[in-house]
Amino acid sequence: MSVLHAPTYRWTVREFEKLGEAGIFHEGDRVELLDGQIVVKEPIGYRHAQAVNRLSNFFARRGGGRFHVSPQNPVNLDERSQPQPDICLLDLRADDLPSHPSPDLIFLVIEVSDSSVRYDREDKRPAYARQGVREFWLLNLEDNVLEVYREPVGDTFTVERIVHPEETIAPLAFPDLVAKAGDFIP
Repeated sequence: MSVLHAPTYRWTVREFEKLGEAGIFHEGDRVELLDGQIVVKEPIGYRHAQAVNRLSNFFARRGGGRFHVSPQNPVNLDERSQPQPDICLLDLRADDLPSHPSPDLIFLVIEVSDSSVRYDREDKRPAYARQGVREFWLLNLEDNVLEVYREPVGDTFTVERIVHPEETIAPLAFPDLVAKAGDFIP
């Protein structure tokens, strides 16, 4: 039997967290859990870091205390997925939780992609849609565009839009937070 066709073990969020508690993973390790699989992420490059800083600063300055800006922190999508999106805009109620926030407390997820565009588009996007994340942005640094995905149904988003650097965009939940896509692209 080929290893590619053999059954594999799918981790739960609790098991994944226990690996961290046991010292298997360290705070600086770039790993996340998606659909039961532990994914090793690429190191953060300069453009990626700059884009995350620009997004964080924009939403923190303009948010007016209406939401939390959560940069590169875990969210619990389901019992087998705990990704670490680059930016999440979270409901203020997320402060009172005993665990990482779930999709019902997420206004917007943003992934910044340079070397990970395919993974973010083909693996993470359907996972976010499947769990009902309302809005997903993919800041695609390969093509210097912002991909916007809205209205999840099943494992897809029914509304998709490519926003070029000179065009403006605002999150659905906060339509007053208008910015040029290019403001986020280093």
